[in-house]
Amino acid sequence: MLDPRICPACGDRAQVPLVEGATRRCARCGHRWPFRRLPLFALTGPSGAGKSTVGPALVERLGGRAVVLEQDVLWTAGLRDDVDGHPEFRATWLRLAAMIAQSGRPVVLCGTVVPPEFEPLPERALFSHIHYMALVAEPEVLARRLRARPAWREWGEPRIAETLEFNEWLRKNADTFTPSVEVFDTTHASVEESVHHATTWFMRLSTVDSGESATRSE
Repeated sequence: MLDPRICPACGDRAQVPLVEGATRRCARCGHRWPFRRLPLFALTGPSGAGKSTVGPALVERLGGRAVVLEQDVLWTAGLRDDVDGHPEFRATWLRLAAMIAQSGRPVVLCGTVVPPEFEPLPERALFSHIHYMALVAEPEVLARRLRARPAWREWGEPRIAETLEFNEWLRKNADTFTPSVEVFDTTHASVEESVHHATTWFMRLSTVDSGESATRSE
């Protein structure tokens, strides 16, 4: 699948992709081609809250309805930009998710992200919506989970303290973002309950998006 920024007719690479209805349009030559503008589902939250447990379970639970991916697989040297919010890293994921969406299945992206890191990017135009759900936990529980991780993951106390600070910030500010972030507390939830909640979140919002897409196309 071609990078969604690139026009298949003239080869121009758009800085800001133009999506009009169900088509991409090249600002340089005017060429139009079919484009599926699906939603993206961001399963976010601090480390230790449950993303790496819930994400794999969603693969089986959602079946062929979505492609579930782990964000950190692209956290490589070439994409670890030092700019606040890591825009190159985020933009790369948006382009990849948009390419996958052309198969007709949306992406559930598991990894720490908040709306201000995705919403201002030019690649945001490639999606109808980005839906966010954050898994969080009480600080003492989160710290205990992180300290129990294997040594190779390098969870020292300074890093744990930073994660706890982010966890509390996200819990307090989730509903102030645009769009807002839905929050689910995994402190006392079983894995099954967490997976069920994430599945319900996806099914509810994917149904809404399908209805809106049908209305726009009529």
